[in-house]
Amino acid sequence: MVAELAVNAVTHGRVPGRDFELVLLWQGELLRIEVADACGERRPEVGGAVGHGLRLVAALADAWGVRGREIGKIVWAEVSGMKGWVEE
Repeated sequence: MVAELAVNAVTHGRVPGRDFELVLLWQGELLRIEVADACGERRPEVGGAVGHGLRLVAALADAWGVRGREIGKIVWAEVSGMKGWVEE
């Protein structure tokens, strides 16, 4: 999922002179992946027609979505049941 979201940011969300940002958040047993890019024009449709990679994300994630930010957008995915994957 991380690779797919990052590739999408580079391929579809790239704005010359700006990079993408990857954030991984551990919240108890929940892993949240956030990938931000600078292009707000192309937004994947949650629950709608998406490409093959985002179908994988939708199938593997417990939830995923898109939200705007001041410049661009953030595409996120959450996976629960991650207890034991990281030492506490």
